[in-house]
Amino acid sequence: MMMGGKFSIVRALSALAIAGALSFSAATVARAASEVKVIVNNVVITSGDIAKRTAFLRLQHQGGGAAEAKKQLIDEVLKRGEIARVQQSVSTQEVDAAYARFAAGNKLSTEQLGKILEQAGVGVEHFKQYIAVQMSWPRLVNFRYGSANRLSGGDLVKRMMEAGGDKPVTTEYFLQQVIFVIPESKRGAITGKRQAEANASRSKFPGCDSSKAFAANYRDVSIRSLGRVLAQQLPEEWKPLVEKAGDGMTTGTRVTDKGVEYLAICKKRQVNDDTAAEIVFRAEDLGKKTGSEDPNSAKYLEELRAKAQIINK
Repeated sequence: MMMGGKFSIVRALSALAIAGALSFSAATVARAASEVKVIVNNVVITSGDIAKRTAFLRLQHQGGGAAEAKKQLIDEVLKRGEIARVQQSVSTQEVDAAYARFAAGNKLSTEQLGKILEQAGVGVEHFKQYIAVQMSWPRLVNFRYGSANRLSGGDLVKRMMEAGGDKPVTTEYFLQQVIFVIPESKRGAITGKRQAEANASRSKFPGCDSSKAFAANYRDVSIRSLGRVLAQQLPEEWKPLVEKAGDGMTTGTRVTDKGVEYLAICKKRQVNDDTAAEIVFRAEDLGKKTGSEDPNSAKYLEELRAKAQIINK
């Protein structure tokens, strides 16, 4: 799915949409909603929260029951606190957009998805909180450890020798970000209009060299140069749009916290220099980890646990 990690409940939700509902009902959650079970750094986790996460685990066909649900919720409280402290949280609009994409990916409207989640005893808000952490946490881990993950020159040469002496080839993009800005106060009123305007502008985009003059023809349009971006560095939410664009000039549009955006592909080519090789090797290493999880994620979380005040009731 989206955002820093893949959801594993696509098939489960699709099956639920056809079958009806789970035996673990919303009423079960409601009966347990008021009892405090854990306090993590002054943040309360109730039996209702645990019941919702237990229902969520059932949707994913995961075991562990209430004990696993409790563990996950403690970890998420720790992550949310650190995300807020470092100010690396995704926006509400990004979460809502991810939720809508998830519904569409399962051939459901957001209303239908909401009904399924409520019937299952999970609830929309619980699911969106999960989405927010899943999107924000990898961003925070990369913010902290990004520069520390570089391969040494010796390691890079060793990896190239293991590959037969050839540097891996990847795709290099030079990108510009085109933003049809939407003020927060007008988001609900003009988003549809701005998206239509952005979509119509794509066929008129003259190329990156003339992009600023192009933006001057529109109201509240911002152009930002993203410079060189390799395929492995593309954000998950933009990667399929860039790949679908092929050799075209612009990607499709996305609604974000800034407004309606698309990317202009200024230049695209195949490269195999040292920097590209390092990024490819790092991406391969990450993909070999269990669940494709960055090992720094577990390290960071363990640090937060060690400093946390966790009180079980």
